[in-house]
Amino acid sequence: MVPGYYRPAVVKVNLGAIRRNIKNEMQHLEPNQKMLAVVKANGYGHGAVEVAKVAEEEGAAGFCVAILDEALELRRADIVKPILVLGVVSPEYAPIAAVNNVSLTVPNLEWLKDAEKYLAKENLQLKIHLGIDSGMGRIGFNEDDEFVAANKFLENNDNFFIEGMFAHFASADSDDETYFKHQCEKFKHMKSLLTVKPKWIHVDNTAASIFHSGIKSDLVRFGIGIYGLNPSSNPSSPDLTSAIELEPALLFESELTHVKTIHKGDGVGYGSTFMAEEDTIIGTVPVGYADGWIRKYQGFKVKVGDEYCPIVGRICMDQFMVKMPKKMLVGTKVVIISNNPSDPNNIKAAADYVDTIHYEVACLLNDRLPRVYYEK
Repeated sequence: MVPGYYRPAVVKVNLGAIRRNIKNEMQHLEPNQKMLAVVKANGYGHGAVEVAKVAEEEGAAGFCVAILDEALELRRADIVKPILVLGVVSPEYAPIAAVNNVSLTVPNLEWLKDAEKYLAKENLQLKIHLGIDSGMGRIGFNEDDEFVAANKFLENNDNFFIEGMFAHFASADSDDETYFKHQCEKFKHMKSLLTVKPKWIHVDNTAASIFHSGIKSDLVRFGIGIYGLNPSSNPSSPDLTSAIELEPALLFESELTHVKTIHKGDGVGYGSTFMAEEDTIIGTVPVGYADGWIRKYQGFKVKVGDEYCPIVGRICMDQFMVKMPKKMLVGTKVVIISNNPSDPNNIKAAADYVDTIHYEVACLLNDRLPRVYYEK
């Protein structure tokens, strides 16, 4: 998607906040524990390369991404530290990962056997992390027999370097620890079956690191915390208290591009879901669902100048309209999402309004919105 440089709409990212969040986590790590910075999905909408460079400066041991293309983007940006692809990559692309020194996740024994064929043809060695399904139900080994067989397959196998073994928690961000403890026990059991020796064994994610202690994990995969957001945030319960300070980094801004007065009986937007009951001042903002600002935000209040104004009418593909208490000039700043957690249009408030989590809100803001970076 083409970035809209000639449109007054932008996502601003405070790299100073990113840096402080990483520093806070680095100071929180257990002795000898290292941090992998998770920069998948374009750094959760913040910019993968820019965030990775800050994380590298602050001592991250490496990076996690979701797909191979994201890893290659980092390599093209001259980032040389270890990169782990957390998702399943087709075995046919194993040689590409090997040549670019990218580690891949092993989801099962069949994958290993298939990848070996492609690696052997080119006499390559691939770094791998053994994925364990300890209760997420997503990818990874969950049966003893298959995991034991995979270990045997890897013994003295020169096509693979066993860099890690890991699992992912489904509920480390919950105050009910029952299932979290179940997953810990499952992972511990699978670890007891190892006959090969991974360099790193890791299970900590952001939530596990900042809400729990005493978990044996060589690495912390620090994701949403990098961006200053609490991983426990959801519309149905209050956030858990983080062990470290988190500072939101993302600010979503635009401007008024048109201001007018409509009259009683006039509608706004597709379907005329807002009908004026009297003379009403309407402002237009050049952002819509094609940018990731979805239609469900109808009614949400954004800050126009110094006033919080409700979105009226259905959000269009490229524009939305607000009802204003007074006439304001074209060019007046509109803060759609604030990076101040006390503001009523902060990213958690935006997520709560559409019954989702802030991860989704940030990731939906797509590349048509240019990213501007500053350090404060």
